Amino acid sequence: MNASRSYPILTGLVCLVLSLFRAAAADSSGPQPAVAGSASLSFKAAANGEFTFDTGVLRGTLRAGGKSLGLSSVVHVPTGRRLDRSNGLFSHYRVFSKGVRYGAGAWDWPSTARLRDDGAVEVNWPAATNRPFAMKAVYRWSGLAMLELETIVEPQAELSGFEVFLASYFDEAFTNAYALVKESPQSGGNRDLLAAKQSFGDWLMFPRSPDVVPLIQDGRWKLEPNPVNWTIMPPLERPLSVRHDPKSGLTAILSASADDSFAVAMPHQTEGHYSVYLSLFGRDLKAGKTARAKARLSIAQAVEAQLLKVIEGSEQL
Repeated sequence: MNASRSYPILTGLVCLVLSLFRAAAADSSGPQPAVAGSASLSFKAAANGEFTFDTGVLRGTLRAGGKSLGLSSVVHVPTGRRLDRSNGLFSHYRVFSKGVRYGAGAWDWPSTARLRDDGAVEVNWPAATNRPFAMKAVYRWSGLAMLELETIVEPQAELSGFEVFLASYFDEAFTNAYALVKESPQSGGNRDLLAAKQSFGDWLMFPRSPDVVPLIQDGRWKLEPNPVNWTIMPPLERPLSVRHDPKSGLTAILSASADDSFAVAMPHQTEGHYSVYLSLFGRDLKAGKTARAKARLSIAQAVEAQLLKVIEGSEQL
């Protein structure tokens, strides 16, 4: 991805999310952060190689125990509800090129991290003899409950069909999962949020378009450990998925641009992982040519009807 190209914005969705964040902040006690760039939207270095955050709406830890993990112990401050479980939110998991899986997951690779002057955290995985590329991740808060993640790969050799599988594991209260598809069989072939029902299969993969299905099915998901047999679902309208807690109304929206993500994956809604995955890159990378992919995680408190209305009405979709 060209670094100068702006990240596409889901205008209506962002407006809803920001309004909900402001309302949540107004309802909670104590002083609240107001604008991006304030100290509350900066990570803070902590002990054991960890970084903490408290935006006034979300608080938690990045890189728990100094490991190559994403956000964990994430609490929605206004409600006191825990959001994550297992290996957290926005963790770099499986990494592939054609015919190759680079270890069990990036969370096992040696890495270093530093707090940048702008309050973001930069994670670095060096190249290795069995990994002919360096990888970098930059975690940055762009709103009270909006995280931007940029993944940067510096190949030392040509990498065919390169993929980074970005994983998020939610608390078991997040029982409802959806992907935004072009033609939903549940709504007369119209674009809609398609629920990840068990009747479709145990493990569901929503491709960006039919032409990326051969990449998904090139054998990478047969490689140990823990191979997965994906059910191919209807194509996405845009790489956007949702995990929703119907009791509290807490809603996680995970998204990327169509250039940066070629698929969204998840198990059926109540399968024990309670997870969502974004498949990043999905293209050949040239040696010596840096590649970038961006993703976004937003947390809102809303009923599903509000979310659907904004998505359907947005001219950006």
